[in-house]
Amino acid sequence: MKIILLAVGLLAFAIFAMAIRIIIKKGGRFPNTHVSGNRHLKRNGVYCAQTQDKLAQRSAWKEVKYDKVMFVPGANTKK
Repeated sequence: MKIILLAVGLLAFAIFAMAIRIIIKKGGRFPNTHVSGNRHLKRNGVYCAQTQDKLAQRSAWKEVKYDKVMFVPGANTKK
């Protein structure tokens, strides 16, 4: 029981200390730990998985040539 109370107490103290730091710090907010928040990674062209997927889908969408698409073989033949 003592260990559980000690762990809960330490956890509460840590959360309280972070909250105080955010309140006291000028312009304080939680740090952005996401890949998109890191300007060094942005500069090197590294994005999060969702952004890279969107970019890849966008570039693949542009490469499709719709004038040559055939749903039924021989349907686009001109008579």
